[in-house]
Amino acid sequence: MRPAHPTEQAVGIDHYVSDADGVGGRLRTEDAHFRVRELERFGTEPLESSTDAYPHLVFRATLRGWDTNDFASRLSDALGISRERVNWAGTKDKYAVTTQLFSVYGAEPEELPDVDGADLEVLGRAGRNLEFGDLAGNAFEIVVADPDRPGNAEPITDALREFGGLDRRRGGEEGDGKETPIGVPNFFGQQRFGSRRPVTHKVGLEIVRGNWEGAVMAYLGNPTDAEPEGTQEARAFVDRELRRSSDSSSGERRDPGDWQEALERIPNRLRYERSMCHALAELDEEPGPEEFRAALERVPSNLQRLFVHAAQSYAFNRMLSERLERGLPFDRPVAGDVVCFADSDAPEGLVLPDTDRLQRVDERRVDSVTRHCERGRAFVTAPLVGTETELADGEQGEIERDVLADLELAPEDFDLPGEFHSTGTRRAVLVRTALELDREPLTISFALPKGSYATVVAREYLKVDPIDLG
Repeated sequence: MRPAHPTEQAVGIDHYVSDADGVGGRLRTEDAHFRVRELERFGTEPLESSTDAYPHLVFRATLRGWDTNDFASRLSDALGISRERVNWAGTKDKYAVTTQLFSVYGAEPEELPDVDGADLEVLGRAGRNLEFGDLAGNAFEIVVADPDRPGNAEPITDALREFGGLDRRRGGEEGDGKETPIGVPNFFGQQRFGSRRPVTHKVGLEIVRGNWEGAVMAYLGNPTDAEPEGTQEARAFVDRELRRSSDSSSGERRDPGDWQEALERIPNRLRYERSMCHALAELDEEPGPEEFRAALERVPSNLQRLFVHAAQSYAFNRMLSERLERGLPFDRPVAGDVVCFADSDAPEGLVLPDTDRLQRVDERRVDSVTRHCERGRAFVTAPLVGTETELADGEQGEIERDVLADLELAPEDFDLPGEFHSTGTRRAVLVRTALELDREPLTISFALPKGSYATVVAREYLKVDPIDLG
């Protein structure tokens, strides 16, 4: 185990599991160097089926240089329909070659447009639209460009196999000869918090603490070197001129005109920041908590949820880092852990945790649950804290309580208005996969369950600045 990159430590990822130096290099130097294929579980009916019973046209799209949301907008514009009639199971990145399902309400195959960078394969019809739950996982094929030490890939793989408990494992998937089973901590990757400006969790933490003003300031301010100079200057103005609290000991108050000046400084491309700032610039007097909350609610609902989810993810990463620090196993339980069981409906070759099926492990059950974990039938979990979260017992419970205390959070704090509310869930602390390693060019191929990040595997191999992970 060795210290993680400082940028990763800022989002709660404190360690690499493997001690070997990374292979170095970069990801996503070309779109074709990062391929993602959805592993779905969604059935279709033949095209000739009744459109009354099966009004949704389902097709598979292979996209090059298309963000999922942008492609959906392009598709709906070409069809002359509302974007709400286009659905998908998982959002994919622009800088990749991605293969995923889409459903379109009321469309016919011949109406689908020709779109540059998109190959469409019509599959059939369905009685409902695609939803997030229809995505079981993703298969990845990732090329590492310009590696410095490609030979280090093998010892890293050996370390990850050992970390995953796969030398002890009895039964289960063991690969096909080319593949090697490995395990890594199921961290939330840098993208969850902002690859170049990791502040989303800072906004979420302030929301959960009830500090609506602090949440707005965290989003508008906090300049980073990765941003253009004009953006840095606008954020610096916010930090310098607008963080002054109206109840400060000096009694100094903000000039309402400062919000208008901030709005004029913020570049047009930062439309969410401008929307927040515009809401505050419209006021005739000093904003209070309700006005700051209303400013936050100017951004799309999915971003409102993401703020809180990022705070939960940060706490989760901190818990996993502390479990690593204490030397507790990830592949099997200790007394007090909460485990979940495998989803029996997962696609072949993909191990998918079902966090709706939980069991608390006491001393009497440690051995029997360990056997389930060894066979890939059960997984140790940690919480994504929300109003319905029940914390673990034993040493893991101590970790969970210590992290929450340090962050000044409690489950009841997530009883929030509107999109900010979260009941919470639990998440497996370990993700296992069968990895295939090719040397010319250096390529790693593997599949992960939904919600797990390819970068948590790739980071162990490259050990570079997260920006170079894409």
